[in-house]
Amino acid sequence: MFSFLKPDPVKKLRKEYDVKLEQGMQAQRKGDIKSFAMLSEEAEKIWSEIEALEAKKSK
Repeated sequence: MFSFLKPDPVKKLRKEYDVKLEQGMQAQRKGDIKSFAMLSEEAEKIWSEIEALEAKKSK
């Protein structure tokens, strides 16, 4: 009944994903390739969670 009041976990994960990508881009610009690789890996994990939640939601 009040499902519109529940927070959307996908929205939160997308925000985290965008932050990780931005941090990775900044690290790459500074020449810190190791941090860039770590942040990119974390972003990919978040993206896989997003895809899993969206797939579950569409079923």
